[in-house]
Amino acid sequence: MSGALYQENLIEHFKYPQNKKNISQPDFSVTDHNPSCGDRISMQGLIKDSVLVDVGFDGSGCVISQAAASMLTELCQGKTIPAILALTSSDMATLVAIPLGPTRLKCAVLSLQALQQGLREFEARSSAVKE
Repeated sequence: MSGALYQENLIEHFKYPQNKKNISQPDFSVTDHNPSCGDRISMQGLIKDSVLVDVGFDGSGCVISQAAASMLTELCQGKTIPAILALTSSDMATLVAIPLGPTRLKCAVLSLQALQQGLREFEARSSAVKE
């Protein structure tokens, strides 16, 4: 795929984001932001048997941060918590599929950081309840 097609995919996800929604009674809800550029992402999700069965996001910021959140929600819905926690910044760079410098990589990784934080908090609450 050419760079132009990847850029079109980013613009498409920015203009028509997937899973940009609020979830009623989510199992986790977390907000993260990038103070250096002002991007903000909120992630919510429903977990059943350690699987992310529904995920939504809201936010504001640059094309990369918002499109990456949309792409990430599509990638992660139906995946297990351990599989999502294993994702890295390299995975996000591959998902976004355009060259990213260090500053832009932070934009692409913001939604992953928020989602993983929400999942870790969910796991901590779940294990505290079991004890």
